[in-house]
Amino acid sequence: MNGMSKDLINLNLRSIRAKSGLSLSATEKLTGVSKAMLGQIERGESSPTMATLWKLAKGFKLPLTAFIQEPGTTADSLTHHFDHSISVKCLLPYDPNICSETFLITLPAGLTHLSKAHAKGTVEDIFAVTSGIEFMCGGTWQSVAQNKAVRIAADAAHGYRNLSPVQAQLLNTIHYASPQPSKDDT
Repeated sequence: MNGMSKDLINLNLRSIRAKSGLSLSATEKLTGVSKAMLGQIERGESSPTMATLWKLAKGFKLPLTAFIQEPGTTADSLTHHFDHSISVKCLLPYDPNICSETFLITLPAGLTHLSKAHAKGTVEDIFAVTSGIEFMCGGTWQSVAQNKAVRIAADAAHGYRNLSPVQAQLLNTIHYASPQPSKDDT
């Protein structure tokens, strides 16, 4: 992950934890992320994986953008590059009125990205910007043609993969079943 992304995530995590009044031990119990890892992220010594960010978001019951976006901004031009994984750019930050947020996801050639279940009732819309994209839902991989979209249940294990020899991109809109508090509400 690039330095700016890592710094932003550690500042956001530290702020969210402070506003919640939680110790590292209490945060570990809430999120399933080890106390050691939480400390390393907050000190900027470790870059969290996408899976770790989802554990934090799920544990705090916050949208993903609460961790990867500048506080108080309505758009974010920062792309978060996760080592040996996807890159994520927030296009539309979490909107509590419609309980959704939208990202541009870039998958390197040949990459498979698996995601654990999100909160109950969460669905994702996937729009293939480029060709070569497959998605997994219900344990089965299916292709989605360029400029086509699908909706999947994201409250079960799911994933995306790029079968092409070049990077691929998809738009990913996450719809939460119920309003997630914003970072400012914590």
